Amino acid sequence: DTLPYSIRVLFESSVRNCDGFLVKETDAMNILDWKTKQNHVEVPFCPARVVLQDFTGIPAMVDFAAMREAVRNAGGDPVKVNPACPTDLTVDHSLQIDFSKCAIQNAPNPGGGEQKPLARLSPLKPPLRKPPPCRGHSGCRGPCEAGRSPGPFPAQIENTPILCPFHLQPVPEPETVLKNQEMEFGRNRERLQFFKWSSKVFENVSIIPPETGTAHQVNLEYLSRVVFDVKDFLHPDSVVGTDSHTTMVNGLGILGWGVGGIETEAVMLGMPLTLPLPEVVGCELTGTVSPFATSIDIVLSITKHLRQADVAGKFVEFFGSGVSQLSVADRTTIANMCPEYGAILSFFPVDNVTLKHLKHAGFDKAKLEVTEAYLKAVKLFRNDESSSREPEYSQVVQVSLSSIIPYVSGPKRSQDRVAVNNMKSDFQACLNEKSGVKGFQIAAEKQNDIVPVQYEGNEYKLSHGCVVIAAVISCTNNCNPSVMLAAGLLAKKAVEAGLEVKPYIRTSLSPGSGMVTHYLSSSGVLPYLSKLGFEVVGYGCSTCVGNTAPLPEAIRNAIKQGDLIACGVLSGTKNFEGRLCDCVRANYLASPPLVVAYAIAGTVHIDFDTEPLGTGFNGKSIYLRDIWPTRQELHTVEEERVISSMFKELKEKMEKGNKRWNLLEAPESTLFPWDLKSTYIRCPSFFDKLAKEAAPPGAVENAHVLLFLGDSVTTDHISPAGSIARSSAAAKYLTSKGLTPREFNSYGARRGNDAVMTRGTFANIKLLNKFIGKPAPKTIHFPSGQTLDVFEAAELYQKEGIPVIILAGKKYGLGSSRDWAAKGPFLLGVKAVLAESYEKVHRSQLIGIGIAPLQFRPGENPSTLGLTGREQFSILFPPDLLPRMTLDVKTSTGKVFSVIALFENNMEITLYKNGGSLNFVARRFL
Repeated sequence: DTLPYSIRVLFESSVRNCDGFLVKETDAMNILDWKTKQNHVEVPFCPARVVLQDFTGIPAMVDFAAMREAVRNAGGDPVKVNPACPTDLTVDHSLQIDFSKCAIQNAPNPGGGEQKPLARLSPLKPPLRKPPPCRGHSGCRGPCEAGRSPGPFPAQIENTPILCPFHLQPVPEPETVLKNQEMEFGRNRERLQFFKWSSKVFENVSIIPPETGTAHQVNLEYLSRVVFDVKDFLHPDSVVGTDSHTTMVNGLGILGWGVGGIETEAVMLGMPLTLPLPEVVGCELTGTVSPFATSIDIVLSITKHLRQADVAGKFVEFFGSGVSQLSVADRTTIANMCPEYGAILSFFPVDNVTLKHLKHAGFDKAKLEVTEAYLKAVKLFRNDESSSREPEYSQVVQVSLSSIIPYVSGPKRSQDRVAVNNMKSDFQACLNEKSGVKGFQIAAEKQNDIVPVQYEGNEYKLSHGCVVIAAVISCTNNCNPSVMLAAGLLAKKAVEAGLEVKPYIRTSLSPGSGMVTHYLSSSGVLPYLSKLGFEVVGYGCSTCVGNTAPLPEAIRNAIKQGDLIACGVLSGTKNFEGRLCDCVRANYLASPPLVVAYAIAGTVHIDFDTEPLGTGFNGKSIYLRDIWPTRQELHTVEEERVISSMFKELKEKMEKGNKRWNLLEAPESTLFPWDLKSTYIRCPSFFDKLAKEAAPPGAVENAHVLLFLGDSVTTDHISPAGSIARSSAAAKYLTSKGLTPREFNSYGARRGNDAVMTRGTFANIKLLNKFIGKPAPKTIHFPSGQTLDVFEAAELYQKEGIPVIILAGKKYGLGSSRDWAAKGPFLLGVKAVLAESYEKVHRSQLIGIGIAPLQFRPGENPSTLGLTGREQFSILFPPDLLPRMTLDVKTSTGKVFSVIALFENNMEITLYKNGGSLNFVARRFL
C-alpha cells in the first residue's frame, strides 16, 4: 500500500518472473523493501514487450536470423528460435526527403495580388493523372472533389490527411508524397523484404510497415495493451524501446522508457534489464486549473518545476487532487518531456480518466471491465477520491495548478514573457520605456492618440496597441489537439454571442497538417473560425516566417500617420520586431485561443478581467470569461470527436497495410536465404564457434594493444554512426562490392551488415589514440610497425592468431547506449578492456557480447604502472571466476600487476563464460 505505483509494477514483474537465476527471491524482497533499499541495490526488470524502430531493429532481427542458422548447424530446431516477448518493429526511420513541395501551394493569398507558384516537379513515369482544379473557390488550386458541400463530419482519409482547405474534401496523394514513398521502397527494398520475412516466420514479431506512423505514436495509439491477457493470464503492460519518445506511454499508466539496442535485444532474448532501484519523486498536483490556462501552459509549467527539483536519473510519479484535471493528451505530453528535466520516466497510474480515454481509443466493454477489475485487484489503480491513501515517496514536489496562468511573449523577443492579466499595464510600460529590447519611447502626450481610418465604407479608429495581424498557426501545437480545439470552441461561442473581428485585421489559420484541419472540421468548429476570418490558408510556414500579405494601404497609411505601435498576435515561435510586417512593431506570441480573443478585442491594450471583448446581440457586453471553453468541454470534444476518429483511422491503416507493403515479395523459409552479394543484410559471425557446451574462458595470452585511449572515450567514438567517409575502411569495402560513393548510404542504414559496421568501429575522426598522438581513426600494427586503419590492423592480428585488448582511462564507454559500441570491438577480436573506470551501462554491454571489463586497482593506471601499450599482455581467467575477483596480468617485459574483474554477479559471469548473451540463449535453444 505504501509503495509508489511505478515500484509496484517492478515488484509484480519480479514476482511473476522469479526463476532463482535471472530473477531471484532476494530481488523481489529488495523491491518490496524499496523505502530503505532505493539507490543501494540493483534489481532486474522483465518488460512485457519491446518496441523497435527500423534502424535499431534490424541488427536485432538479423541476430535472431543468424541464431536460427547457428542452432540448426549445431543440431537444434531453428523453429524454436523466437523472441521471448512481443516485439513490435515500426519502419519509420527510412523516409528521406528527396522531393519537396508545399502540398497546397501558396493558397489562398489573403491580401490579393499576384502569386508565383513554386517550380513543379518533373512528372512520375508513368505520369500522374491530375484532376482539373477546383472551381468552387477562387483561392483553391488543389484537385479536390469540388462542388460538394461537406457534411459536419467529412469522410476519413485513409492514406493521407491532406484536405482541400476550402471544401474539406480529400485531395489525392500529391506527387511529392508518392515520389518520396517510391524512393523509400526502392532504396530500402532489401531491408523491407527482410522485415517482411521476419514478420512471417518469427513468433511474437509484428512489423508496422512504412507510411503508418512514427514508433512512439503507434506505440501510444495502437500497441499499448495497459493490461496483457495471455491465455487468460493477466499482468501489467510495460515496455522498453529504442525510441527516445517511449516514455510517452507512462501517461497511459504503462511503465516504459528508452534504452539501447543491446538492452532491447537482451529483453527479446528473455533476459531481464538491470537497473538501480530508483528514487521516486512524487509530484503532487493541487488546486484548480485557471480557466484561461491551456494544456501547453500546464505542461510547460510542470516541466519547469521538475527541472528545478533535480529529478535526474529518478522516477517521477504524479498524485494529488489535480491529476484528474489532466487529460491523457496532457499526461503523455508531460511524460514525453522527460529529457527536458532528466527523469527516467514520469508515471501517471491508471485512473478513471485513463479508462474513459481507452473507451474512446477503441477498447471494447469487456476488455475495459477486465482491465479495471484486474488493476484494482493488484492495487495498480489510482483512486480519485481524496480519502484514498497516497504512496510514500523519496521526496515530494508540489505544483499548484491554480498558480499556472496563461502567458504571452513579446513585444519584440520570445523570451520576454508577459502574464495575460498584466498585459495592459505591461504594454503601457513598453510605450513609456526607452527604445530597446522592450521599449518604444512614445511621448506621454501621444500615447492616447487615435487615428480614424476609412475601410470598406466604414470608419474605424486605430490607436497604440491595435491588432492588425492575427494568425493561428499549429506547427508547434500538433502534439496536443486541445489548444487548436480551444481556439475553435472560443470562435463558436463568440459567433453565437454576436461578436465579430474587424475586417481590416489580417486573420489566417495555417494548420501544421491536414490532420489538424480534419479534427477542427470533425468537431464542427471550422465554420465558426471562418466566420471570424480565420480561414485555412494552406499547410506550411507562413506568418511566423514573415509570409504575410501586405496590410491594406489605408491601414498602413494610418499607422504611419499616427506613428502607432500596431500589433501582430500569432501562435508561432518567432516574433522579432518588423518580422511580420515593417509597419507592425509589436508582435506577441500567444496560444491559439488567445490569438482569436485578441483579434476580437482588436487591441492588446485590454484587461480581460475588467473590460469586455465587445458588444454582442442586444447590446450586451461580452467578456472573455463568457466565451472561454471550459476544460471539461475541451476534454469531451477531444475524446469523443478527435481521439475516437484518429484511433479508428490508425486501426484501419494497421489492418489494411499499404499497397506497396502488401505487394512486396518476401521468402517464407524457416531460415533466411542470405544473399552473398548483399551490402545491407549479412549473416553476422557472432555464432561461428557455437557448441552445445560452453568452453571455459581460459587465458588471454600474448595479446597486443589495439588502441591506447585516454579518459572519457564515448560510445560515439567507438560506434559507427553518420555518413560513411570516402577514405574509410567501410568505404573501401563498399567500393570493392561495386558501389559508388553516392550509393554508400549511412552506417545507420547498413546496421544489418556486420562487415560494414565492424569496419566503422573506432572510425571516428575525433578518436585520440596515444599511439598516433593526434585525432585520427588509426593505430599501429606492432608486428609489422605499420600505421593502419583500426579495422585493417585488427584484421591482420586475427589472421596472425594474435588476440587484442584495449587500454583506456576513466569513464570508458560514456554517452548514450549503442549496441555496436560493444558488438564492433568484439568482431575486431577484442578480448578484454583494461580501464580505470567504466560507464555502467557500457560495462554490462561488454559482458553481454563476451568482452571482459577489467579495472585497474584504485590509484593505478597505465602511467603509474609504466605501461607503454607496446607490450604484450597475458591474463589468466580461473575456472572458478567470482564477482570482482582480482586477476594477475603479466606483460612481455616481465611486469606483473593486478586488475579487478568487473563482474557484479554470477549471472554476468555465466554470460561471459558462454561468450555473451547471444550464445548463452542459443545454447538454451539447443
